[in-house]
Amino acid sequence: MHIETLKVFCDLAETGSFSLAASKNFITQSAVSQQIRSLEDRYGRELVERSKGHIRLTQAGQVLYQAGKEIVQRYKEIEDSLQTLSRSVTGTVRVATVYSVGLYELSAPLKRYLQAFPDVTVHLEYTRANKIYEEVSRSDVDLGIVAYPGKRPQILATPFREDRLVLICSPQHPFAQLQRIPIKKLQGEKFVGFERDVATRRALDRTFRQHGIKVQYMMEVDNIETIKRVVEIGSGISIVPEPSIVQEVKNETLKAIQFADEVLMRPLAIISKRGRRFTPAAQEFIDFLKGKPSRLLTNDPDRSLQATA
Repeated sequence: MHIETLKVFCDLAETGSFSLAASKNFITQSAVSQQIRSLEDRYGRELVERSKGHIRLTQAGQVLYQAGKEIVQRYKEIEDSLQTLSRSVTGTVRVATVYSVGLYELSAPLKRYLQAFPDVTVHLEYTRANKIYEEVSRSDVDLGIVAYPGKRPQILATPFREDRLVLICSPQHPFAQLQRIPIKKLQGEKFVGFERDVATRRALDRTFRQHGIKVQYMMEVDNIETIKRVVEIGSGISIVPEPSIVQEVKNETLKAIQFADEVLMRPLAIISKRGRRFTPAAQEFIDFLKGKPSRLLTNDPDRSLQATA
């Protein structure tokens, strides 16, 4: 039995979905089905009960999963330990993040990182913050990148930057003529926001309560791209990270306005499982995000020149 097949089975058990298990392993759903059948043929037992859109482990499947997840985790620890002994930066870095960070904060450092270390593969997954914490805790990913990091017993959060939050509106909105705006002016305004379980939404709601402000939530969504499109057509205003609307402001489809009496900042952090030993590839990725010079590149003049070119 291949360790990759066992990992696919464990991912299927944890996600309860053939499509999600396929996505996590970069294979097709049919490949997942084939690997599960190969395990069932090997042990002569049904491991998974399939129903419409859901799966459930049989008793035999539960036994295999409990033992299998320990084997997969131990195998990953061995690989990481061996890579840590080497100065070469190779292998895979698995990163999970939210859309508003991944799309606008990671593009530049990720490009520089891959230019500096072409032998590394970065698997970047976009998902919701609560799932990122779960995947980091289970060691499904090496790193998570979140906004407004929360305290979790198994999680270590390393701050690496803050984004200014700004008000956005359509160019036709009355606020568009303003350079700065008192936060109290938001009282009663039609607002497009994140869903209530999103950390940025919770932080903004706290700010509104502190100032005694009530806005009319016209729409609540889970991603920043939808917020921008809705605001562009004049269906409300919103507050978003400034780096996320650079192109729209340049194209004059959105107007960004800073607050006159309040500085709203969104903290970002790299989260990892407490006690985890990073491979050289993962550690270098963290250093790139934090803007630290690479120790390996510093000692290699040729690669240092390539990284800064």
